Amino acid sequence: MHMRNKILIGLSVFGILLGAGSAYVLRPQPKPLPPAFKPAANPYQKGIYANGIIETVQASGANVNIYPEVSGTVTRIPVSEGQQVKAGEPLLVLDDTVQRSTTESARAQIGVALANYANLKAQYDKLRASWNLDQRSVSRDALDTAENAAKGAKASLELARKQYSAADALLGKYTVRSLSGGTVLSINTAVGSYVSNQGVYDTYSRGTVPVLVMGNLGTGLAVRCYVDEILIQRLPDPTRITARMFIRGTDLSIPLKFVRIQPNVSPKIQLSSQRTERVDVRVLPVVFSFGKPANATLYPGQLVDVYIGG
Repeated sequence: MHMRNKILIGLSVFGILLGAGSAYVLRPQPKPLPPAFKPAANPYQKGIYANGIIETVQASGANVNIYPEVSGTVTRIPVSEGQQVKAGEPLLVLDDTVQRSTTESARAQIGVALANYANLKAQYDKLRASWNLDQRSVSRDALDTAENAAKGAKASLELARKQYSAADALLGKYTVRSLSGGTVLSINTAVGSYVSNQGVYDTYSRGTVPVLVMGNLGTGLAVRCYVDEILIQRLPDPTRITARMFIRGTDLSIPLKFVRIQPNVSPKIQLSSQRTERVDVRVLPVVFSFGKPANATLYPGQLVDVYIGG
């Protein structure tokens, strides 16, 4: 009887294992989903890969980072992101209450100094006229004293005028203006925020960023790619460079036109955060331009893959 129970238990365990194994083996196999897009493939036989970032077309450098020359609280932002602006147009207005009072005080000092100079000059002219008529009527010391007083008052007047000019020029810096025409790409502050000539604190990156960033969307887009230093020797001659840009998340590739090489090998950066890496890897920036296709949505700052060939 005892042996019979062992056989039944063994058969039960075997049946359970057989059923679980059959269910595992015979379960329906899901078909793998097709990839959302094809990964970027090297279109050249000996192409060089480089990370790239889209930016607006500039004759030199990259996008224009704008910092105020003075510190203060933002009271008005007369532009918006994506807006086209002309040279001299105001971009940012800071609180100038204290500086305006200083400027008005300097203006008032001009009036005081002017009145004082006019009074002392009149006294000197009067003494000078009397001395010319009769040198015995006015002593030479009195005449010299009056002359020196008038010269001192004139110097004080010139100083007051210079102080007013400096205060008025500083007052003008509380309004940040565009030095050239372009497009406002990003505004990294708001009314009530405090900004300085170091920029503004960004709560996302936990660092300082430019108060405004401007570009030139009207002239098209460019891509700046970074070639690793160990691949620099494989770069073709600039007259023969060709390249293609692959848009991440799509099957779209765009031919690029060589613009220039920035002849300065610099530390590699993580394009997503613009921070220098700890390892001493260096890269050579190469700039290309391209025509924006109608079926693509592209913005400055977008990361792309670039293959460079010859």
